[in-house]
Amino acid sequence: MGAVRMGAVRMGAVRMGAVNWRALRAQTAAEVRMTLEQGERLLVTFLIPVAGLVLFSLVPIVATGAASRVDFFAPSVLALAVVSTAMVNLGISTGFERSWGVLKRLGSTPLGSSTLLGAKILAVLAVEVVQVVVLGAIAAGLGWRPHGDVLAAVGAELLGTIAFAGIGFLLAGTLRAEVTLAVANGAYLVVLGISGIMFPLAKLGGAAGAARLLPGAALADALHPSLSTGGAVPVEAWVVLAVWAVVAPAVAAAAFRFE
Repeated sequence: MGAVRMGAVRMGAVRMGAVNWRALRAQTAAEVRMTLEQGERLLVTFLIPVAGLVLFSLVPIVATGAASRVDFFAPSVLALAVVSTAMVNLGISTGFERSWGVLKRLGSTPLGSSTLLGAKILAVLAVEVVQVVVLGAIAAGLGWRPHGDVLAAVGAELLGTIAFAGIGFLLAGTLRAEVTLAVANGAYLVVLGISGIMFPLAKLGGAAGAARLLPGAALADALHPSLSTGGAVPVEAWVVLAVWAVVAPAVAAAAFRFE
């Protein structure tokens, strides 16, 4: 009897950790369809970054030290779009799907939490591709002429998306939907304040070193040089992004509860 129970535990662990590729494709398609059907959420997803880009690029609310305000805020808003889409939107929507019992049925299938997270990340990436095109076009209209390492920027966006999606999924899979809503929005404000996304991280003084251990600051540290200043991305930024991109999804998949 004990052996049977141990076998069940091992099977459960494999189901949690392994990715079912056929299920991943099917669930990704379903996630993209659901995203497209939520017009009001899509509007907010695009409207807030666009409004932020235009406002902060044209109005001297925050001193950036850059030659052109849009040179600082174009990469900043691209980072902001990752945080809002991958952590806030994914976390809140998944939390309410779990609360309404939508995910309960999925929990009885071979899908598994790792495959569900993978599908949600791929759906988020699809949205972000459109965001990059829209925001890039608007920034270009405001005078932004990106120069640097575009491949580095793509890699940073990918790692940042995986990291923040892991955080959002962790919140959604362990907290009540209402709590996830509050915590995700609170975390969003924290990222804005201490990441260097909306103002230079140097303004934090001695706290800047600790802030650079967080994924928001690492993403900003990677996107600014790779898209505007033309410098090399600091090695520390790659390390922080990579660690968060591995640890956050792994913890989220292990802790996730379908109901």
